[in-house]
Amino acid sequence: MSQIHTLTMPKWGLSMTEGRVDTWLKEEGERIEKGDQVLDVETDKISSSVETPFSGVLRRRIAQQDETLSVGALLAIVVEGDASDAEVDAVIERFQAEFVPGGDAAEDSGPAPQKIQLEGRTLRFFDRGEGTSPLVLIHGFGGDLNNWLFNHDALAAGRRVIALDLPGHGESGKTLQRGDLDELSQTVLSLLDHLDIESAHLAGHSMGGAVALNAARLAPNRVRSLTLIASAGLGSQINGEYLQGFIDAANRNALKPQLVQLFSDPALVNRQMLEDMLKFKRLEGVDAALRLLSTQLFAGGQQHSDLRSVVAQQPSLVIWGANDAIIPAAHAQGLSAQVEVLAGQGHMVQMEAAEQVNRLILGFLQGQ
Repeated sequence: MSQIHTLTMPKWGLSMTEGRVDTWLKEEGERIEKGDQVLDVETDKISSSVETPFSGVLRRRIAQQDETLSVGALLAIVVEGDASDAEVDAVIERFQAEFVPGGDAAEDSGPAPQKIQLEGRTLRFFDRGEGTSPLVLIHGFGGDLNNWLFNHDALAAGRRVIALDLPGHGESGKTLQRGDLDELSQTVLSLLDHLDIESAHLAGHSMGGAVALNAARLAPNRVRSLTLIASAGLGSQINGEYLQGFIDAANRNALKPQLVQLFSDPALVNRQMLEDMLKFKRLEGVDAALRLLSTQLFAGGQQHSDLRSVVAQQPSLVIWGANDAIIPAAHAQGLSAQVEVLAGQGHMVQMEAAEQVNRLILGFLQGQ
C-alpha cells in the first residue's frame, strides 16, 4: 500500500503570504527521511529550509526555482511505497484544481500579538496555544518576538506559548529605567502576573537567556525549567565588536556586515531583513535603549553577569550553534544540563535549524 504526500509552502509567522523557491536540495527520485531539508525558500523576512514531515521518495518537484508561490501551494510530491505515475498525476491535478492562492492557508493567521500597559510602559506579547504548563520565549539583544518566527507555532501545538518584546525592543516601550538584567527579568515576571500564570517554562536566546536565568534566580518557584539558546550569562566572552557595530550601524552597508555574523549562512540576511532592522533602529528611543543595555550588560565588550550556578538549580536544556560568532559555544561546557551543540550552526540557531531546535525543546519539555 502506498501513500502519496503533498509538500506545500509553509507559513512562517503572521505576515507571510508567499515564498520564493530559492534552491532545491533534493533530486527527483531521491529517498528522503522525515526532517530532511528538501528546498530553500526565501520570504520577505528571511530565507529558510523546508523540511519534510514524512519519509519517502521525492517523486515530483512541482515548484520551479525562482518561482514565487502562495502559502499552501504545492511544492513537491513524496511517495511512501509504490504508486504509479497516473496516481501521482491524479493527486497533483486534484490539488491544483482545488487550491486557491491566498485562501485559508495564507489568510488564517490565528491570534494576533497584544499590547498592554505594564509597569508604566507598553508591552507587546504574542500568546498562542493552550495548556497548564506555559512556555515563555525571550529574545535577545536588538531582537523581538519575531526571532521565534519558526518556533512559536510548532511549540504551541500542545501547550500555551507566549513570546514578548522586551522593553526597548520591538513594539514595546523604549524607555528603560536602569537597563540591567533585574529590570528585564522583572518585566517577564510581571507579564506572568498579568496573565495569572503562577509558574512557567522559560526559553531565552542570547541576552534573553540571561534574562531567563536571572528570572529563575529572582523567583525560582516561578520557573519550571530553562531552555537556554546561545545564552548570555554563562561566561565572560562576547563579540563586543559586533555589539558596537550593530548599535552604530545607520545604513544597510554598515548593518549588513554585522547581521551576517549572526548566521552560518550569510545569504539568510536579505534586503527586507536589513530594511526592517534599520526601521526599528530609527525609532525614537531605540538607540538610547540599546546603548544603555550594552553599557549595563556588556561594558568593555565583556559579559559581567555570571549565572552558571542557576543552571544546576533548574531542569535545563542548553542549545548552541557550534559556529556561533557572537557568544562561544564553549560556554556550554561543564554545565549541569542537557547540552546540545549543533554542528554548522551560528548564533541564530533557533532560526537556522528551527526543526531540530523545536524537536529538542519539545522532547525536553515532555520530560518535565
